[in-house]
Amino acid sequence: MPHNIMKTVLSIDIGNTITEIGCFEYNDKDDHLLFTERISSDFRATAFDDLVIINNTLSINGISPADVKGCIISSVVPNVTVEWSKAAKRFCQKEPMIIGPGIKTGLKILIDNPAQLGSDLVVQAVAINSLYKKACPKAFIDFGTSTTIGVVDKNGSFIGGTLCPGVAVSAEALCGRASQLPRVSFTSPKGIIGKNTTDCLKSGLMYGSASMIDGLLDRIEESLGEELFAVATGSLAPNITQLCRRDITVNEHLLMYGLMMIYRRNLAHI
Repeated sequence: MPHNIMKTVLSIDIGNTITEIGCFEYNDKDDHLLFTERISSDFRATAFDDLVIINNTLSINGISPADVKGCIISSVVPNVTVEWSKAAKRFCQKEPMIIGPGIKTGLKILIDNPAQLGSDLVVQAVAINSLYKKACPKAFIDFGTSTTIGVVDKNGSFIGGTLCPGVAVSAEALCGRASQLPRVSFTSPKGIIGKNTTDCLKSGLMYGSASMIDGLLDRIEESLGEELFAVATGSLAPNITQLCRRDITVNEHLLMYGLMMIYRRNLAHI
C-alpha cells in the first residue's frame, strides 16, 4: 500500500467489567483516535454476538468493514478472548494481534514472574513511556474493576505496582452487606462531611479513593527516592483525580494509544 495513505485499525480492550472498542486512523507518521465505545463485558457471548457488536459499533461511527485493515486485542479475560478473536478475524478478514507471547512491545519487565503481568498493564506501560517522555519514574493509575497502579522506572522498565478493589466493586460490596445503604453515583460529593446517608457514602468512596491514591503515590515516591510523574486512566479518572492533592495527569484513552503503538511495532510481522 502506498506511503502516507490513511489506514484504519480496530482496537479492543477486554476487561472484567467493561470492554472498550476503538478505531485509529494512521499512516506512516501519525495516529488519530477516531472513537471509542464502552460496553459491558459478557462472558457468555459467542463469536457471532461479538461480531454483531463490532459491526454495529463501527457502523454507528461511520466506518465500514472495508475501511479496517487490521485489529489488535488486549484481554484480561482469557475465556472470552477466543470468541472476540474469531469475531475480529471474520470482520477484518485477517488474524488479529493479541497482546501476549510473540508480540513485540519494547517493554522490559522487572518483576518476579513477567508472564503473570496482565496485558492491560503491559499496554499502559508502553503508552506512558511513549506519550510522556519524562526523565523520572512514572506511574499510571487505572480506575477499573480494580484500582491498579503500575510503576515504570526512569529507564522505562516496568518494576511492579499495587492492586486494590475498584471504587464500584467497593461500593457494591458495601451496599450488598448493608441493606439500608443506597446505590450512589460516582460524582464529586458536596463536601468531606456528609449531611445525609447518600452524601456520607459518596464522600467516603470518592475522597477515600483520592486519599488512597495520594498516599500510595507518596509511599511509592518515598520508596524510589525520586519524584514521580503520575497519569490516571479509566472512566472514573477525572472524578477521582480532581479530589486528589497530588498533581495527576488524566488520559482516559491511555490503553487505546498503547495498543496502537504496539500495533505499529508489529506491522512488519503481519
